[in-house]
Amino acid sequence: MAKASVREISRITGFSPATVSNALNRKRSVSEETAKVILECAQSLGYQQSTQLESIQFVLARKTAAILDESTFHPAVIEGVERQARRHGMSTSFVTLDFSDLDAVRPQVEGLIADPSAAIVLMGTELGEEDYALFANAAAHLIVLDGWSDRQYFDAVVIANTDSVLRAVDYLIEKGHKQIGYLAGDLRIRNFKDRERGYRQALEDAGLEANPAWRVTLGTTLEGAYRDMGAWLDSVSHDDLPTAFFAENDVLAVGAMRALNEHGIRVPEDVSIIGFDDLSLGAFSNPPLTTVHVPKHEVGEIAVRRLVGNIRNPKSYTCKTAVSTYFVERQSVREI
Repeated sequence: MAKASVREISRITGFSPATVSNALNRKRSVSEETAKVILECAQSLGYQQSTQLESIQFVLARKTAAILDESTFHPAVIEGVERQARRHGMSTSFVTLDFSDLDAVRPQVEGLIADPSAAIVLMGTELGEEDYALFANAAAHLIVLDGWSDRQYFDAVVIANTDSVLRAVDYLIEKGHKQIGYLAGDLRIRNFKDRERGYRQALEDAGLEANPAWRVTLGTTLEGAYRDMGAWLDSVSHDDLPTAFFAENDVLAVGAMRALNEHGIRVPEDVSIIGFDDLSLGAFSNPPLTTVHVPKHEVGEIAVRRLVGNIRNPKSYTCKTAVSTYFVERQSVREI
């Protein structure tokens, strides 16, 4: 007799493979009545759930690519996923999906999530709530990296953005800075919003003002950040600049430093800058960039370990794991 499968249970009960998989994994998105029908059918067929993942599908979700294509963050995460997958005897495959057109990407997503034989690691850096909705009721085990949904029940591994920035701004304050500006990306992904929250909280806790005149919106490419920072500097008096800026990532920081230098504003003698991510370009910028280090390889490894754990010990709840960072002090900040 053929081995009972999710698709066979789906055919007999009339429920979709995604619903069957969710019921078998005791997910709360399935009603008690539906779950009872599915579980009884599975028992009658002698269905046995596998406790071993065989493969992982890494899904790189691109929306504008203005952030992902400028960063070495996701290649390092991919290396972590591959490394941990090999330790568990699993293969890893990769797919890039363009979320700039939801109608076009929908059938591709449906094909991925309907296959319960491969777990999905979804790079959610650029995704919003409307994008995550496409992954609802996935038959495949799924975990989101560098992103989070408020409305879907997904496991996720994220960066501790808010408290990491709070500590970075505290460092500037400890160095004597009281006038601290903010370099914001023009694409307001969730990470950036969370980082800005940490910036504002640090200033509020110290009794300092978040001056809106010092919040500068920059393009999220190196060229865009350089261009937009230059345009802003052309529009303001250099006597009215803050003594320091926090930048939402290293790309913004390095692009802004180039513009500052070309306008005769020295870093860090005139203006200090801190970035976020600890990308290699920051270590070789002029001056080398003080930044927040994200353990990129470890983020990928944690995701795979979580997937393996979920298969071996199914649970009825999801978890968001926030990975801590550490501070990298270089030469782009001075004490005043």
